[in-house]
Amino acid sequence: MTYAIPVTPDGGVEQRWGRAPRIAVATVEGGAISDWQEHAVGWDVAHDEGTEGSHHARVVRFLRENAVTHVVVDHMGAGMHRTLGTMGIEILPVRSPVAREAVQLAAALLP
Repeated sequence: MTYAIPVTPDGGVEQRWGRAPRIAVATVEGGAISDWQEHAVGWDVAHDEGTEGSHHARVVRFLRENAVTHVVVDHMGAGMHRTLGTMGIEILPVRSPVAREAVQLAAALLP
């Protein structure tokens, strides 16, 4: 499964999803992270450029390009929550302030 999580430069969990400057994409196999890639997405700047729909499209494109199946996040707006639900992407809670640990804990929640 492939997880996306907003991250800070020091490996913490960024509190913002739609305004995150960086997103990590992690592949989890057998309960362990087998791949971790961080992307400078610039959503903090892009969020207010254009319409809400164009920003959602930007996020959707990123998630599709990276084959994300789950998002680990503290907070997400209602519109983005609906968008991810429509895509079939499961939203999981953050259970650690450390991004890698938060992904592993989220993965452990799933059967």
